[in-house]
Amino acid sequence: MNYDFNSIEKKWQKFWADNETFKAENNAEKPKFYVLDMFPYPSGAGLHVGHPLGYIASDIYARYKRHKGFNVLHPQGYDSFGLPAEQYAIQTGQHPAITTEANIKTYRRQLDQLGFSFDWSREVRTSDPKYYKWTQWIFIQLFNSWYNIDTDKAEDIATLISTFSSDGNENVNAVCDEDIIEFSAAEWKGFSTKKQQEILLQYRLTYLAETEVNWCPELGTVLANDEIVNGVSERGGHPVIRKKMTQWSMRISAYAQRLLDGLNTIDWPQPLKDSQTNWIGRSQGAAVTFYTADENKHGIEVFTTRPDTIFGVSFMTLAPEHDLVSKITTAEQKEAVDAYIEATAKRSERDRMADVKTISGAFTGGYAEHPFTKEPIPIWIGDYVLAGYGTGAVMSVPCGDQRDYDFAKHFNIPIPNIFEGIDISEEAFADKEKTIIANSDFLNRLPYKKAVKTAIYELEKLGQGKGKINYRLRDAVFSRQRYWGEPFPVYYVDGMPQMIAAENLPITLPEVEKYLPTETGEPPLGNATEWAWDKVANKVVANSEINNTTVFPLELNTMPGWAGSSQYFNRYMDPENDNAIFSEEAINYWQDVDLYIGGSEHATGHLLYSRFWQKFMFDRDLVPKDEFAKKLINQGMITGTSAFVYREEGTGNVISKNLIGGKSVVPIHADVSLVNASDELDIEGFKNWQKDYKNAEFILEDGKYIVGREVEKMSKSKYNVVNPDAICEEYGADSLRLYEMFLGPLEQSKPWNTAGITGVHSFLKKLWKLYSPVLEGLKDAVDAKPTPENLKTLHKTIKKVEEDIENFSFNTSVSTFMICVNELTAQKCTSREILEPLVILVSPYAPHIAEELWSKLGHNESISTAVFPKFEPSYLVESSKKYPISFNGKMKFTMELSLDLSKDEIEAAVMAHEKTKQQLQGREPKKVIVVPGKIVNIVG
Repeated sequence: MNYDFNSIEKKWQKFWADNETFKAENNAEKPKFYVLDMFPYPSGAGLHVGHPLGYIASDIYARYKRHKGFNVLHPQGYDSFGLPAEQYAIQTGQHPAITTEANIKTYRRQLDQLGFSFDWSREVRTSDPKYYKWTQWIFIQLFNSWYNIDTDKAEDIATLISTFSSDGNENVNAVCDEDIIEFSAAEWKGFSTKKQQEILLQYRLTYLAETEVNWCPELGTVLANDEIVNGVSERGGHPVIRKKMTQWSMRISAYAQRLLDGLNTIDWPQPLKDSQTNWIGRSQGAAVTFYTADENKHGIEVFTTRPDTIFGVSFMTLAPEHDLVSKITTAEQKEAVDAYIEATAKRSERDRMADVKTISGAFTGGYAEHPFTKEPIPIWIGDYVLAGYGTGAVMSVPCGDQRDYDFAKHFNIPIPNIFEGIDISEEAFADKEKTIIANSDFLNRLPYKKAVKTAIYELEKLGQGKGKINYRLRDAVFSRQRYWGEPFPVYYVDGMPQMIAAENLPITLPEVEKYLPTETGEPPLGNATEWAWDKVANKVVANSEINNTTVFPLELNTMPGWAGSSQYFNRYMDPENDNAIFSEEAINYWQDVDLYIGGSEHATGHLLYSRFWQKFMFDRDLVPKDEFAKKLINQGMITGTSAFVYREEGTGNVISKNLIGGKSVVPIHADVSLVNASDELDIEGFKNWQKDYKNAEFILEDGKYIVGREVEKMSKSKYNVVNPDAICEEYGADSLRLYEMFLGPLEQSKPWNTAGITGVHSFLKKLWKLYSPVLEGLKDAVDAKPTPENLKTLHKTIKKVEEDIENFSFNTSVSTFMICVNELTAQKCTSREILEPLVILVSPYAPHIAEELWSKLGHNESISTAVFPKFEPSYLVESSKKYPISFNGKMKFTMELSLDLSKDEIEAAVMAHEKTKQQLQGREPKKVIVVPGKIVNIVG
C-alpha cells in the first residue's frame, strides 16, 4: 500500500473537526495544562512557511501533554483589528471587516491543513463585538481605579473619593499627576462636580492628558514607538513627527517596580527579561530643582543618578518640547530655537535615542542658578533629551558624561574638572567607583557613595532636592486616530469623560462613509452620523440629537492594537460567557498559561502591557495570578534564501552572477519560484514577471543565467516567500512539520531550503513501510514477540524523545525517529508491542500518519487519547559484551561474552576458542591481559 499522504491528511483533519477531538473541558478531573501561541494578525498575504514554526512546536507539546494525561487547553484566534486593514479600506473603500473576514478564512484553511490540535470552539477575534465588549469593560475598571502606594496595589476609585470626603488629600499616597493641589475635606465637598472630576482624573489609572506623541500625517494617526522604523512609519514608510495631543493614557508607570520584580518569578528567556528591565529602566539618585536666574524664578526639576557631581554642572539641557522653553527663550535666540524645535519634531524618539553621533542643540539665552554656588548656568535645548523621559531636563556635567562632554566641546561650553587626579582632556570620566570628588566645596575628597549621600542631604536642607528612584518607563498612550479599533466606552458631559454602564456594552463601531480623518482633523469616527450617547435610552443615536442635557458626544479615538491582546489569554478560558469576562470557575481552574510561544519582537510591547493588565486584574481580585504565563519560549525565525539578478549600471544588461567581475551592478530581487535547485533563472518567466526587463540582454554563462543567493528575513517584499500550501500538496503537512523541527533548535534562526524536505519525506515513507504487515493485515506477524534488540531500540527512543520534548529539543527527536526506524527495519521488526508505542511517540510530530497507522492497528479512538509509552531502563541494560580479542595489541576477532563472567572465566573462554588456538599454534602466551567489560589482549 502506497503512502497516500494527501488523502490521509484530509481524512484525519475532517475527523478531528467533526469529533471536536481537541476540545478542552473546564474543571476536568485531569490536571490542567494551558499551551498558547501569540495569536496572528490575519494579513492578506496568508501564511508562509516561516509562520508555523512556533505553532508546530506548541502543537507537539500540547499533543505530548495529552498523551501524558493532562487536560490541555490549546486555543487559537485572531488579532483582527489593525492598521493594515484600515489602510486597505482607505485605498479601496471596502469595509475593514470584509477584508479581515476574507483573510481569516485563508488563515483558518492554512492552519487546518497543518494539522494543529487547536480547540476551535474557543476561537476569539479582537474585532468581534462579543470579544471587545470585555476590552471596553476592562478600560472602565481601569478608569474606576487608582494606585495606592501604601498598599502597593490598585484600588476602587470609591475608596479615594471616601478619603477625600473625610480627610482631604493631604495624607493620600498615590501614583498620580505631579501638579496636584492640596485640599481639605471641606474644600473637596465645596468643589463643583466638574472640578471633582478633574481632580479624580489626575489619580485614575487611565486618564486624559496632553501628551507628546508620534504623529504620522499621511496615515492620520498616532503611532507607537514600535510602529516606527528609521524615523518613518513601519506601514508605508511615511514621515513621523512629534506633536502634542490630548490622549487617553494608562498609568503603567505605577507598576514599574512590580513589573521588574515579577521577572524573577517567571521562566522567560533572559534576553527578553533584559529587554524589559532596560525598558523599565530603574535608577536611583536625586530629584534636584534649579531655578531660573530671572525675576520669574521658574523651577526646573531634573533627575540625576550622580548628585555627587553637582559642582561639575556647566550648562543645562532641556528637551526641545519642554514647557519652559518658550518662557525662557530670549528674543535674540527665538529664531534659532524655533527652527531647532521644528527640525526635532520630524525625528522619532527612538531615532533621537539611538543617534549618539549627531551633536545638535540651540542656546535659549536663558540661565539657571546653581543651587550652591548661585552662579548662572546657561540653558540649552538638545534633542538627546526627551520630554517624556524623566522630567525632560538634565543637569549637564561634561566632565562625567560623554554625551554632555561632546556637546560642550561642540559648542565651546566650559568643562570644569571635579575628579581628583583624573585627566579629562580627551574624554569624560564615568567610573563612579574610582571617583574622588574635587573642586566641589563640602564634597571635596569624598568617594562616590559618601558624596552622593552628602549631596542629597545638603540639597534637602536647601529645599531644592531629595533622594528618589526613577524609572524610564512612561505611561502608555492609549488613543489612536483610527477607525478599525475598539471604540472607547466614553461620552463627554461638559468636556469631562463619563463611562457607559457595563450592562450597555459593547459600544460597536459605527458605519462611516470614509476611513480618513475629517476635514477639520478629527479622527475617522468624526465622519459617523450616528455617534452620540443617549444616557436616558442608553443607546447610540444620531449626532444631530446632541443636546448636552440627555444626549452627549462620544469619544472619537479608538484603542490601540495592544488593547485586545492584553487579556485574550484569559478570555480563552471562557469565551462564550456573555455575563462576565470569564467565570470564577474557569479562571480558578485554568489559572494561567503554562507554556507561551511567540516572537521576541513583542518584548516591550504586548508582553509588557499584558503583564501590566494582569497585575491590575490581580489587584482587583479578578484573576488568581499576577503573572499570566509561567513559561515563555521565543521561537527563532525561518529565513528565506533570496535570489538576485544583477543589472549592470550604464548598460542595463543583466549579468549572470559569476561573470560580474569588477563591473558595477545593482542587485535586484527575483521571485524564488522562478529559480531551480541549481540556481538557474527562468529568464522568460522573469521577463514576463518584470516587464521592465522584457527587452534587456541577459549575459549568460554556459547558456544559463545563475542567480546570486542571500539569506534574508522571509518576506513578500523580498520575493523569497515559500507558501505552505504548495509544500503540503507536494510532500504533506507531516513532512512540513517534521522538516521545520529538523532545521535546528527552536530558539535559533535557520534558513529554509525546500530541497531539504525530501529527507524527512523519505523517512515518513520508511515509517509507513515498517508497518506493512499491519497495512497488509498479516495478524501473525504483528503478534510476533519482540526481540531484545527490538525492545532496546524502542526504549532508548522513548527515553530520548521524552527528554527532547521536555527540553524543547525537537530537532534531535526527528533524528532519533530516523535512527529508530532504520534499526527496526534492519531488525525486520513486526511486533505490535514495538509498533504501537512507536506510533504514539511519532504522533505529536506527524499526527496524520500516526492516526492512520493507529487506526490500522485496530483502534477506534483517536491516537491523542493513547497513553505515552513508559520508559523501562531494564531494556537498555547490556547482558553481554562483544570483546575485541587482540594478540600483541592487534585485534584478530571478537567474542560475545556474558557480562556476568569473572576475569578468570573470560580468560578461560577466550583461551578455549578455536581462533585463539589458531593464532597461538601451540605456543604458550607470556601473559593474558583481561579488562572485564572492555578488552582481552594475549601477549605472545
